[in-house]
Amino acid sequence: MPKILIADDEDSMRTLVARAIAMDGHETVTAQDGAEALEILTREDGAFDLLLTDIQMPVMDGIALALSAARDFPDLTILLMTGFADQRERASNLNALVHDVVTKPFSIADIRIAVADALAAKKGS
Repeated sequence: MPKILIADDEDSMRTLVARAIAMDGHETVTAQDGAEALEILTREDGAFDLLLTDIQMPVMDGIALALSAARDFPDLTILLMTGFADQRERASNLNALVHDVVTKPFSIADIRIAVADALAAKKGS
């Protein structure tokens, strides 16, 4: 069962994404910002199949989180989420580290497909 870490500062988005992903049998762990997510990753020694993070968050944003996670856990697949075009542009510089950027708002089906795609790409690598 794939284990997915979800980082988003919005409670409702975190809950929605966790529930949607759990529908596919994935184990989910949630964090309310990048700093908490990095703490969880470090504590669990990177034992996640996927990091799904919002880009714009307080304390540590998703870009800083992705850079730290990719450096410390190079086998971790990273999927970003954003509702802001300028944030999506910032993420385009991370193509080598990030599997994809999912644009908000998205449907439950959209996020489930994006996660399945990211996990399938990980298996193929």
